[in-house]
Amino acid sequence: MTKVTEKPTENRLHLPYLDGLRGLASLYVVLVHVEPAIGEQLPIHWSIFVRAMKYGAFSVISFIVLSGYVLMLPVARSENGHLPGHFSNYIKRRSRRILPPYYVNLLICLLLAAIVFILEKFTSFQWNESAGIGSFSPNFSLIDVLSHLLLVHNLSDKTYLTINSPMWTIATEWQMYFLFPLLLLPIWRRFGLLVLVIIAFVIGLTPIYLLNGFLQQANPWLLGIFCLGMAAADIGFSQKPRLVAFRNSLPWGRLAIVFTCVAFITEWRQLGLHIWINQSFAGLAFACLFVSLTKSIIEGKQPSLILQILQHPWAIALGTFSYSLYLMHGPVLVFVRYFLFYLPISPDMFAAASYLVGTIMSLIISYWFYLFFERPFMSSFLKKRKVKDAVNLQKH
Repeated sequence: MTKVTEKPTENRLHLPYLDGLRGLASLYVVLVHVEPAIGEQLPIHWSIFVRAMKYGAFSVISFIVLSGYVLMLPVARSENGHLPGHFSNYIKRRSRRILPPYYVNLLICLLLAAIVFILEKFTSFQWNESAGIGSFSPNFSLIDVLSHLLLVHNLSDKTYLTINSPMWTIATEWQMYFLFPLLLLPIWRRFGLLVLVIIAFVIGLTPIYLLNGFLQQANPWLLGIFCLGMAAADIGFSQKPRLVAFRNSLPWGRLAIVFTCVAFITEWRQLGLHIWINQSFAGLAFACLFVSLTKSIIEGKQPSLILQILQHPWAIALGTFSYSLYLMHGPVLVFVRYFLFYLPISPDMFAAASYLVGTIMSLIISYWFYLFFERPFMSSFLKKRKVKDAVNLQKH
């Protein structure tokens, strides 16, 4: 039997920085998906800001690592290394949390497309592709709809970016929810963390290098990155002497900085590296960050600047409805752009209004969506984290 060298962490330990990270990452995704140019006309002084918005993939990586981390937490803190309850209960919880908002959003996208179709059919209106550039498109096929209904649209390069393009990551995470207890946990229990991460990356990269890029649009290497999140949770909470020593011996915060720098360097397209490389370094950076911040919280250290930012009440409030924001921002940004496109404003004003109005409307509509279509399906524990409660923390 493994000797316990540290007292188990309290079962209800709350890590609010995870909500803050989720919220800020979702907001960054919104900014990434804003299309600020009218044709090729983009003022030069906006180009620097637009370049800073090209790292949306890193936000996706943060979501994947965070998913692996959160799902692994109860397993890492358990005595037997198993998920609490049965597999069926686990799937029910995941389904209740993810599927209702997803399908409501899909229905809204279909209704918007139907309205556009009716207007084109019975009026002089014609959808302008130049005005409606963005993450949502009213033009799609029955196959697109069926693949989205089954959450397999990420498996085909013809369907994965149709309807509401950010939704491909929801399909990817949904598939990982099944692999987590059926494949990943058994490997982890039998062989340990290192072998788990290696096998996951081998599985994810095999179709890329041995099957001529098969399933590349699904980013199958994200399975390995998901396991980096699992590893961070196990390292952060395991009571096994070897992992306790590992947790206490490495400078996790500095490693997070190093891996972040390497991720940005390897993202440079002129190096000709495959994107899985820089995304994996980004995953390592987030995994190290989670270990560092969690360790700091458990040990009661003075919060670092990054922890203060991620635990800021507004970041936590944003994280409360970040899933709704991720789902809804695509259609909102497209219709805001469509409206602005026909206003007699300069390219400079168009760019400014696209970011300002698009972001504000995305936040407002997504919060309404959260209240009506996400929050009712959340567990009672999650419901306690209301946006107003997070904002009220500022007063104390």
